[in-house]
Amino acid sequence: MKQVSVGIVGSGFAASLHGDAYRKIYGLEVKLAAVASVEDTVEAFAGRYNIPKIYRDFEELLKDPEIQVVDIITPPYLHVSMIRRALEAGKHVICEKPLTGYFGEPGEAEDQVGKTDRRKMYDQVIRQMDELAEVVEASGKLFMYAENFVYAPSVQKVLQFLKARKSKILYMRGEESHSGSHARHAAYWKYSGGGSFIRQGCHPLSAVIYLKYQEAAIRGETVRLKSVTGDMGVVQACLTPEEKRHILSRPVDVEDQASVILTFTDGTKANIVAGDMVLGGVRNLVEVYTNHGTYLPNIAPNNTMPVYHVQEEGLEDVYFTEKVETKSGWQNLFIDEETARGYVGELQDFMECAATGRRPQSDFHLAYDSVKAIYGAYLSDGEGIRVTF
Repeated sequence: MKQVSVGIVGSGFAASLHGDAYRKIYGLEVKLAAVASVEDTVEAFAGRYNIPKIYRDFEELLKDPEIQVVDIITPPYLHVSMIRRALEAGKHVICEKPLTGYFGEPGEAEDQVGKTDRRKMYDQVIRQMDELAEVVEASGKLFMYAENFVYAPSVQKVLQFLKARKSKILYMRGEESHSGSHARHAAYWKYSGGGSFIRQGCHPLSAVIYLKYQEAAIRGETVRLKSVTGDMGVVQACLTPEEKRHILSRPVDVEDQASVILTFTDGTKANIVAGDMVLGGVRNLVEVYTNHGTYLPNIAPNNTMPVYHVQEEGLEDVYFTEKVETKSGWQNLFIDEETARGYVGELQDFMECAATGRRPQSDFHLAYDSVKAIYGAYLSDGEGIRVTF
C-alpha cells in the first residue's frame, strides 16, 4: 500500500477537523509525520493524533525529508508566504480557505485596515494571486485548496445528478451564517482579510463556482464568472450591548452581514449570504435549481438525529453542533461532522492526488476565482458598482 507522509502546520480547531478526517482515509496509508505550531496546544494535538515530531519553526518542518505534503492550517495572512516556501522546498501543498486577502500595510493600526480603499485592496490581492500562480505552475507540485464544501457528500450528490442529466444550473443560493466568532482576530480586517463574507461566505461561494464550472464541463461548454455585486454592513450596530448579548461577534472594521450576487457568462445567477448575527446554530446551505430538478443540500442543520432535552444539566461536554446557544429543547445533532461537512472527502481526494499525481477537484483555479469574487464583492460594496471581470 502506497504511503503519503504529511506535515501539518497549525494545531487549532481546524487542524483537529483535518486530523479526524485523516483517520478515515482508505486505500493508501497516510502518515502524519510532523506538526509545526507556535501555539501551546501543539503537544496535546500531536499526542491526540500520534504525530511523532513537533516543530516550533515552519522552516524546520520544510527541511524534513520525510514530508511529501504540507497541510497549511494557519491564519490567512500567513498563507501566501507559507505556500511559496513549501513549494520551493519541493512539497505538495494543501492550504485552508481563503487562499489570501488584503491585510494592510506593515505597522498599520489594527482598527484601520478595513477603511482602506477597496480598489487598492482588490488590485493588490489580484496581483498577489497572479504572482503566486506563476510559482505554483513553475513548481511542478500539486496545490490543493482545502474547501470542504466542495466535498460535502450532498454537494457531490448534486454533481452526480448533473452528470446523469446534463442539466443546466439556472440559479444557486448558498449560505453560511451563525452567531459569530468569539475569537478576537475575527473582529479585525488586518487578521482575517474581511468579515463574515471571507470567513464564512467563502464556503458556499466556492461550492457554487465549483458546481457551475463542473456543469459547464459536463455539457461541453466554457462558463466563467462574469460579474459580482455586493451589499454588506454591520447590522448589529443598531443594538444596545444588552440587546446583542446572545451574539458572539463584535466587529471593529469588518462586516457582520453580506449579500452577494454572482453572474456567470451564460447569464445564470447565484446568491451568497453570510452572517455573523444568526442565532440557532450554524447554517451551511447550498441550493441548486436546474432545468431538470431542484436540489437542497442542507449540510447543517440537518435532521439526521433530532433530540430533545428539558434542561442542559450534565450535557456541558457533549458536542451537539457548532455555534448553538443552548442544548435544551429540540436540537438537530451533527453526526459524523468531518464526513458530512466534506473534510473526509476532501483529504481522500488530496491524498490520492499526492499518491498518483492527478489534479484535485478543488485546485488553484477554484481558489483564485473564489478570492477574486470575494474582493470583487468588497469592491462592489465599497464603490456601489457592479464589478465585471
